[in-house]
Amino acid sequence: MKILRTIIWVLAAAAFLIFAIYNWQAVELTLWQNLVLETKVPVLVLLAFALGFVPLYAYHLSVKWALSRRVRTLENSLKHSAAVRQHEAEKTVQAEPAPALAADSDGGSDDPLAPDSGGIDGGDS
Repeated sequence: MKILRTIIWVLAAAAFLIFAIYNWQAVELTLWQNLVLETKVPVLVLLAFALGFVPLYAYHLSVKWALSRRVRTLENSLKHSAAVRQHEAEKTVQAEPAPALAADSDGGSDDPLAPDSGGIDGGDS
C-alpha cells in the first residue's frame, strides 16, 4: 500500500512540475484596496493545495490518534479483566477441598478394574 501511495505522490509532483514550467507567469492578487500581492501562478496553486490539505490532514491525524488511544484503552481493560478472572479462578481452585477418593455408600469403588462384589453376574442371589 505504501508503494501505491508513493507512486501517486510522485505522479502528482511530476504533474505539478509540468504545470509550473508551462505557467510561470506573474499574477497580481488584490487582497485589500491598497494591498496587492504579485506572485507566480504555481505559488498560488501550491498555496490553495496547502489550504485544503493541511486542515484535513490534521483532522485525520487527530481522529487516528483518538482511535488508537481508544483501542489501547480497550486492550488494557481486556488484559486486566482476563488477569482478574484468572486470579479469581486460581483462588477458587485453591479454596475448594479435593474430592475424597473413598468408596461409595454401597461399598463399591470407582475403579473400573476392581472386582465387583455385587451386581448381575457375581452377586448374592
